[in-house]
Amino acid sequence: MTFDWTEGALAEGLRRYEAGEFFAAHEVWESLWLESLEPDKTFLQGLIQLTAAFHHLQRNNPLGTVRLLQAALRRLELYPPRFGGISVTLLCNDIRERLQALQSDEPPLGLAPVRIRPRCL
Repeated sequence: MTFDWTEGALAEGLRRYEAGEFFAAHEVWESLWLESLEPDKTFLQGLIQLTAAFHHLQRNNPLGTVRLLQAALRRLELYPPRFGGISVTLLCNDIRERLQALQSDEPPLGLAPVRIRPRCL
């Protein structure tokens, strides 16, 4: 699969993610995930779990958020520092920071989403 973040489903999912429309982003990326092969499939699954985590956070479910962030991290940590045009290092570091914040006294609803930054944008 070619990861093109400038058009199509990847771009639409990213736009919705950045707009805070996490459930919609999840749905858009899931359509790609269903048709993907490895290693792209597991990478997309990690991104989908990120969107689901922040959807849970919007619904005031910090435990669901933590569990989905942990699952996403387990998948994404398997990839090289850069995969699919995304800095996996930045992504995983952001996930770890959000997990640490959720396990502290910081109010979870003010937590910023993980940065998904394609190189092409």
